[in-house]
Amino acid sequence: MAKNTKIFCIENPFLDDQILEAANIIRNGGTVAFPTETVYGLGADALNKNAVFHIFEAKGRPADNPLIVHVDSIKSCLKLVKNIPEKALLLMDEFWPGPLTIVMERKESVPDITTGGLDTVAIRMPENSFALELIRLSGKPLAAPSANLSGRPSPTSAEHVISDLSGKIDAIVDGGQVSIGLESTVIDVTCDPPAILRPGKISKEDIEEHVGEVKIAYDDKVHHESETVRSPGMKYTHYSPDSTVILVEGEHEKVACRIKELVNDFTLRNAKTGLLITEEAIKDFPSDMSFSLGKKDKPEQAAKNLFLGLRYLDGKGTDIIIVDGSFDSNGIGMAVFNRVRKAADMIIKV
Repeated sequence: MAKNTKIFCIENPFLDDQILEAANIIRNGGTVAFPTETVYGLGADALNKNAVFHIFEAKGRPADNPLIVHVDSIKSCLKLVKNIPEKALLLMDEFWPGPLTIVMERKESVPDITTGGLDTVAIRMPENSFALELIRLSGKPLAAPSANLSGRPSPTSAEHVISDLSGKIDAIVDGGQVSIGLESTVIDVTCDPPAILRPGKISKEDIEEHVGEVKIAYDDKVHHESETVRSPGMKYTHYSPDSTVILVEGEHEKVACRIKELVNDFTLRNAKTGLLITEEAIKDFPSDMSFSLGKKDKPEQAAKNLFLGLRYLDGKGTDIIIVDGSFDSNGIGMAVFNRVRKAADMIIKV
């Protein structure tokens, strides 16, 4: 039976009673989509297994995929973890609130459904006033994966959430466009050295400045269904539109040349082709079937535009989306490549 999904259009979460209404839905075991600085999340009381089940139900998400729990203070973590390691405290002091998720040993009070059956729980404090006020008013830690149908590109606006989940969840808090556009960095501090499980805006180098050596424990492949993973985004198909996605990686000139060849080839085959390309290349492809990733040396622009562009082009009814992989891979650019490689059906290196 379809739900009557409420839409709360809120300009100031501190002056609008609608945020209190959204918090009451959380307290009563409901599901509420809300903005963070990374992407929109689909939240429910992390300690209420029935409420968390409704997240999986709405998204069509496999139940062995762990969720990130969102809190509004470091103190709130004490309800969720057995202890806060020293390195975790250092990272919290430096990067919270912000786009860093920290994996720690969980308390038994955290339901298995929230952690994917793991002995750890992933926690972060978002840097978004809507999210923080929703958590504070509900009085609950919020289990919140991205607010999209499982496998689809992550939502960066309330319109994306409405498209995917209207009728499936209780409410959506519309807080406008997100500021980053990619999910948080995830680091596991239960091992030595700590391990980065998913790349995001906060880089390995950023983290090492504060806790010393860390290792990379992720790759850009989708893991097999039988594998156990310790972070969201490592397992099953992720970030994919309905269109076939082709990523062309390499130097700018070579990539632009290869894209032209592909466009000509697909045109001859009568395939409707969309282009997600850098600002420098878009002048060569003037069309409403082109969407700019931003300047090739500004990976933060690619981060903000990746999911937005995939959804825009998918909405145009494309058969093929070609992604320009000539943008800078430093910093958050590494995280952008991680997401688009997972979304790609084919990767061409030139």
